[in-house]
Amino acid sequence: MAEVLLFHHAHGLTSGVLDFAENLRLAGHTVHTPDLYDGQVFDDLDDGVAYAQRVGFSTIIERGRAAGDGLPRELVYAGFSVGVLPAQMLAQTRPGAKGALLFHSCVPTSEFGGAWPEGVPVQIHGMDADAYFVDEGDIDAARALVETTPDTGLFLYPGGEHLFADNSLPAYDGPAATLLTERVLRFLGDVSQEPSTA
Repeated sequence: MAEVLLFHHAHGLTSGVLDFAENLRLAGHTVHTPDLYDGQVFDDLDDGVAYAQRVGFSTIIERGRAAGDGLPRELVYAGFSVGVLPAQMLAQTRPGAKGALLFHSCVPTSEFGGAWPEGVPVQIHGMDADAYFVDEGDIDAARALVETTPDTGLFLYPGGEHLFADNSLPAYDGPAATLLTERVLRFLGDVSQEPSTA
């Protein structure tokens, strides 16, 4: 089965992120959920974003890099929103990646050195009217990645919620989250069968 390094979103390591990880574990996968916020959890998304800004996104990314130290190379890197930054960075720059799961965000591959690594599949999930995902350019980065990279899927869900897969937040959308989880489990099942080519 797959081994996943899953990074939380701007609210912090919420119970909803932990529940999502547990659902993957119940399917037989190993999931690591590092805390990039030193134990802080924010009820308000803007407060969580402000914390990340104060700490510095480069620091958040570096904490994510450090979370990978000591873990096997053949990981699937996954992240929710701001957690996509360390997930995407590691998938692009750490040799041996088995895949990447980018939830609610995507940044241009140029942010982490250029082209997506050959042989590393990726899924990107977001809502089609999510202002963070659509209006801030993430969907454009996602479409560019799909156009230039084999084994890439962009999945859009109807609605405007940002963190719709976290069952501890008001943004939670049960049907969309269920479908996302089904797609993720198929992805993890597929990459578990493939030798790493990165």
